[in-house]
Amino acid sequence: MKHLGILAHSAEGAALCFRTFCRQGFAELGPHEHPDVTLDFIALARSMPAWDAGDHDTIRATLAESADRLARAGADFFVCPDNTAHMAFERPGPDLALPGLHIAEVVAAQAAREGRKRVAVLGTKYLMDGPVYPEALARRGIAAEVPDADDRRIVNDVIFEELLNGILSESSRREYVRIIAGLAARGCDAVALVCTEIPLLVTPDVSPLPTLDSTRLLAGAAFEVAVGRAELPSWRGGPVTP
Repeated sequence: MKHLGILAHSAEGAALCFRTFCRQGFAELGPHEHPDVTLDFIALARSMPAWDAGDHDTIRATLAESADRLARAGADFFVCPDNTAHMAFERPGPDLALPGLHIAEVVAAQAAREGRKRVAVLGTKYLMDGPVYPEALARRGIAAEVPDADDRRIVNDVIFEELLNGILSESSRREYVRIIAGLAARGCDAVALVCTEIPLLVTPDVSPLPTLDSTRLLAGAAFEVAVGRAELPSWRGGPVTP
């Protein structure tokens, strides 16, 4: 089995990815069994000034430092359970020390398998305003839709003020459900929960649309690689090419 490195950029999403990966091992391989996994986490506070300044190259350098540490720990490949971080990963630069799975490619591939045509995208303001998901979905002939400006602000504020701090409130859940219902009315046939903490708040039983849970999809894809059912990835950062 291959050794997975989890490159964390936020605590709650990384913890959910870690638990999901290990629990899949328990379910498929036997009690207490799973492929080796190492989690490395440079505090998000170190990168927040660069996010606010739009300085993705500085963020990429920090993420690369974490990838170096995972490589030294013996990991064979990495995943980063933080969708927004992939805006920085996609910047041109030296190859990362490890190959990795690109979370948006994993989510978009699942959307294509499900036959989705128009996918709502919920994540941080940086991600909803950025190209990562529109481009990943477009490569598979799928349209991307985001909430209007006021609702994007609500989604982002809940992420940074609540979800990243482990706070799950019923009022925020109702707001997210309202926003998703509005996107359904605009013709979306699924919603991509592409801040890795959102699935903790919006579960399939409350969502007005079928959900694409980026955290659990990424953990599942990592497990397939780790147990040898899928090939090691080749992407080492930089733009994604078709």
